[in-house]
Amino acid sequence: MSRPASKSPCTQAATISLTILFLAGFCVGQVVITIAPKAGPPTSKVLVSGSGFTPGGAISVAFDTVNLTSVAADSSGKLANAQIQVPGSATPGAHSVSAVDQSTSASAQATFVVQTTWEQYRKEPAHSGFNTYENVLSTSTVAGMVPLWKYTAANQVLSSPAVVNGVVYADDANGNVFALNASTGALIWNYATGTYGNSSPSVVKGIVYIETESADVYAINATNGTLVWKFNFGNHLTSSPVVTNNLVYVGTDGPTPTLYALNAQTGAIVWQFVLGGTKGLDAPPAVANGVVYIGSWNHNLYALSASTGALLWTFTSGEPIYNSSACIFKGVVYVGSEDHNMYALNASTGAMLWSYTTGADIYSSPGIANGIVYVGSLDDGVYAWNAATGVLTWSFMTGGPVRSSPAIAKGVVYIGSTDHNLYAFDANSGAVLWKYATAGSIYNSAPAVVNGMVYVGSGDHNLYAFGLPGH
Repeated sequence: MSRPASKSPCTQAATISLTILFLAGFCVGQVVITIAPKAGPPTSKVLVSGSGFTPGGAISVAFDTVNLTSVAADSSGKLANAQIQVPGSATPGAHSVSAVDQSTSASAQATFVVQTTWEQYRKEPAHSGFNTYENVLSTSTVAGMVPLWKYTAANQVLSSPAVVNGVVYADDANGNVFALNASTGALIWNYATGTYGNSSPSVVKGIVYIETESADVYAINATNGTLVWKFNFGNHLTSSPVVTNNLVYVGTDGPTPTLYALNAQTGAIVWQFVLGGTKGLDAPPAVANGVVYIGSWNHNLYALSASTGALLWTFTSGEPIYNSSACIFKGVVYVGSEDHNMYALNASTGAMLWSYTTGADIYSSPGIANGIVYVGSLDDGVYAWNAATGVLTWSFMTGGPVRSSPAIAKGVVYIGSTDHNLYAFDANSGAVLWKYATAGSIYNSAPAVVNGMVYVGSGDHNLYAFGLPGH
């Protein structure tokens, strides 16, 4: 009877090591990882955790095919919160995050979705209108943009769209609030308020906030379009809601114009401030650094405590600051007035830093990027000024009054005009890089530029989505 062949010392040692690992709860090839968060814009910080690695062994962590860091597993073969940064060049869509055990070549993958949000009017509560993350559309590519889809609503789309988690939100003049697939334009849900609407939605923490002229503020579930709460002021509402720090800021019209702060979860009034005069506001308030900035028909721009509504200061222009919403950046408030002027004010005191007179009322809300302030005027013009000095950088005359507000991304300024066109300008020179004529005026709708696409509403009843072919 033959005896089994004896194992070499090396083979015996390897067998014993694998047995020990198995008994300790490790299984070769069963490497798993998780990541947090699972989605975000380029340059996001992502934590990678996992198990099943060689105890104390080297682990390479990569984004797509690029190794970003090398870390060591702990004594139990686990990886805890290894941090990587998503490359700034990562384009919108799904990407692979992988971890490779350098001792065994075992690996695991997880999916990170690169996506940027445009949560509310002018992108964020401070109303810069500037998307710092855009990396698809630029001065060198925007000329190739084409209409990718359009959604035909029941009436004019005066709303400025919001884009969150791959969904576009807007409303039409019939008061239909709708959610569309951002890539295809397919309708996800529609909520009929039953009254006139030109509000721009704010989409924060899974809730869509919107107002109607029947004095209602609606909070709607962003996923399925069901009502969460509704608050009626008993007075005409005119401004789109702005949401931050669990408060919803919204204003009413006359006879007693008032700015309200509501609890974002319940709709309960937290505070209110009477603006004075007999007519209210049309532009949404802006919020930055614990201060709310709001214009009014009585010629004043007010600065209020965001948490209490206490008055901090007022600035008085020659005519109402009614349609232009303030933009706040690095301690300066930029706002347009119906006295034809663009103003730059000290955000802490309200002292005027500079002003520039255009040829007509300014209904457009300014945007700012890379030291330049942009705005439209009813004199048909689009203007760009040095943000620090007010010196004119460039201007361009469209074929009609410009009530739309600018969006800025990757060296390009996007703005609509009542001449029906959506324009894309070189942000530094004012050269027209691209334009597209819709079948109606682009009236109040300000474009949203996000994830390689541009969204804007038109008086021809359509919400448009533009991008590069095949996007």
